[in-house]
Amino acid sequence: MTTVRAGIAGAGMVAAVHADAIRRAGGSVAGVAASTPERSKAAAPRVGAGRAFDSAEELAVSDEIDVLHVCTPNALHGPLVRAALSAGKHVVCEKPLSLTGADSEDLVVLAANSGLVNAVPLVYRYHPMTVEARERVRRGQIGAVRLIHGHYLQDWLARPDDNNWRVDPAVGGASRAFADIGSHWCDLVEWISGHRISELTAATQTVLPQRSAAGRETFTGSQTESSAETTETAQTTQVAVTTEDAVQVLFRTDLGATGALVVSQVSPGRKNRLWFEIDGAERSLSYDGEDPENLLLGGRDRTEVLRRDALSEQANRINAVPAGHPWGYRDCFAAFTADVYAAIRDPDAGARKAPPYPTFADAARTAHITDAVLHSAAHRSWIEVS
Repeated sequence: MTTVRAGIAGAGMVAAVHADAIRRAGGSVAGVAASTPERSKAAAPRVGAGRAFDSAEELAVSDEIDVLHVCTPNALHGPLVRAALSAGKHVVCEKPLSLTGADSEDLVVLAANSGLVNAVPLVYRYHPMTVEARERVRRGQIGAVRLIHGHYLQDWLARPDDNNWRVDPAVGGASRAFADIGSHWCDLVEWISGHRISELTAATQTVLPQRSAAGRETFTGSQTESSAETTETAQTTQVAVTTEDAVQVLFRTDLGATGALVVSQVSPGRKNRLWFEIDGAERSLSYDGEDPENLLLGGRDRTEVLRRDALSEQANRINAVPAGHPWGYRDCFAAFTADVYAAIRDPDAGARKAPPYPTFADAARTAHITDAVLHSAAHRSWIEVS
């Protein structure tokens, strides 16, 4: 098996997850680049990289890699994707693909014209129970879909002294909570249901309009990557926050269903509660990301709890450990990366059928929904999704 040589741009929590997935897919981490040469050197042993590069831009075009994994702050995604594709590198880019739907579409076209593998780790598609939910909906086992609803709740920005680069719109983009986690929810329920959100109305909330400039840098894998100052003056300095902490969305789909979504990064006690329910004419399906081993199949006469065994063929394709041995976030990443690297190793096979993994086009779709959410919230109106 050919060893795929990967470069990782970025050195935070998700970079370490990518590094683990790369090795589990039979690849090697040839290089890593953080925000400075010094931080790159510190990151190299942490992610098991063969070389520390002085910059992400240098890594993106290096002859030492076959594929670039973009795990940087959001504002750098578009430029690094363009540089890597122009240099003939396959690309795995964290979402958002770019800061707007329009620029994301440009990257979709650029990647398509290059003929290179392009992928985005919308990895909740890679839990056996979400695959099982998709299979049951697609086989008509719940009847016509009428209602899609749920929430995605976290608490890592619930306090005024919590901070992160994502809070800054110049670095993270105009949307924070929705672009960061609402996009995952929308991608997942569209993929499972076969419906697409066609129009929506949204309200956004910034419940903490100020945060400490030197607040505790949350949701990072490395404190060395924190840019927060540590002086006494910085500790008492407050910065204005313009990105949203929470979002409420009502929507309609192209196939006639309606739905509702709540997204929050300020819900105490909720660590990663991606929950959805899809209500059909005959049965309902619900999934809870904080209890991911089970799928609830509801009915008027009886309700069943489906466990991660006796699954469909599609779900069992990635169901690599027996039921009772929890399938986790890193396992989703590893299964996703295995599919991407299989396409890199055998591009002719990939050209013969649609990729099984999420692509730039899927990420552009979530960017268009994000744009619609911000536009709707600003104008207090229903908005059609591009």
